[in-house]
Amino acid sequence: MEARDSKVSVPDPPSVQLIDADLLERTLVRARQSARLRTNHNFHASAESNPHRFLNALVRGTYSVPHRHIAPPKSESFIVLRGEVAVFLFEDDGTVRERHVLGRNGLIGIDIGPGLYHSIAAVSETAVCFEVKPGPYDPAHDKDLAPWAPREGDPEASGFLSRLLQGLG
Repeated sequence: MEARDSKVSVPDPPSVQLIDADLLERTLVRARQSARLRTNHNFHASAESNPHRFLNALVRGTYSVPHRHIAPPKSESFIVLRGEVAVFLFEDDGTVRERHVLGRNGLIGIDIGPGLYHSIAAVSETAVCFEVKPGPYDPAHDKDLAPWAPREGDPEASGFLSRLLQGLG
């Protein structure tokens, strides 16, 4: 066995986090208790980590402002683990260009390229996605919010969300 040089930094062995029904349920409990009706369970260690990997737990009625990732450009992937999640993709003027329901008809995930306005919403009472996007996370530049969409807490947000979900059943 080789002795370690005390001046050499040796990374800790990778940790293991199991993704099971209990973890999904604990994360959903936190989402139900959140004023925003959603929460994350992060697998990455810090805001500086790359990539960011996390569970995104949603309760029906949560509103995610349509946004895009342009500075720096970042892709974002969603894989549904429980329930049904609507993913909305928008043109730059706010026109809905595509609507997809993850967890329905064999569709389980989507990968969204950088610079495309998008939003997600729970179609079922609750839903959990595994989400991956590049780090690091800088709250000042992470999201470019759509100028044509209401912000969280805006009285018009629930009507905007209802119109997006209309017809998805």
